[in-house]
Amino acid sequence: MRRVPFTGGEKESLQAGLDRHRDAVLWKVEGLDDEALRRPMTPSGTNLLGLVKHLAAVEYWWFADTFGQEHEELPFDDDDEDADLRVDPGETTADVLAFYARARASSDEVIAKFGLEDLGTNERGESMTLRWVLIHMIEETARHAGHMDIVRELIDGASGDHRRA
Repeated sequence: MRRVPFTGGEKESLQAGLDRHRDAVLWKVEGLDDEALRRPMTPSGTNLLGLVKHLAAVEYWWFADTFGQEHEELPFDDDDEDADLRVDPGETTADVLAFYARARASSDEVIAKFGLEDLGTNERGESMTLRWVLIHMIEETARHAGHMDIVRELIDGASGDHRRA
C-alpha cells in the first residue's frame, strides 16, 4: 500500500495520494471474473468494470485534455451522461484495464511536465491549475474507490482500501 509521505513536497504528496486511490481501484477488481466485474450491484447499474472505465476517461479528461495534451477518444456522449460508466459487450476486461493504465500513464506525464501553478483550460474556457486538477482527481478517485469497496463487498465480502496481509 502506498502512503503519502509525512515530509514530502506538495506535488509528490498529491501524486502519492492519487496513486494510493488508483491502487485501491485496481485491488477492487483483482481476482474477479468478467461476470462479477460487470454485474450490476445497484438499481442504477453500477458495476466495478464500469467504474474503472469512468475513472480512465476522467483521468484523460482532467489531465490531458485540460493541459492540451493528445489523448485517445473518450467514451463520453452528449446524449448519454452515463456512457462512460457502461462497458460495451465487445469490450473485454483486459481492454478496460489497459485503457485505465494508459490514462494513468498519460496523467503521470502531465503531472511530470507541468508545475502545480501551471494553468490548463477546461471545456468551458475556465483556467485551472495543475494543483486544482490533482486535488479534484484525488477526490474523484477516492469517491469511486469507495463505491467500488461497497460493490466488491456485495460480490464476495472483500473490503478495505488495500489487500490484507
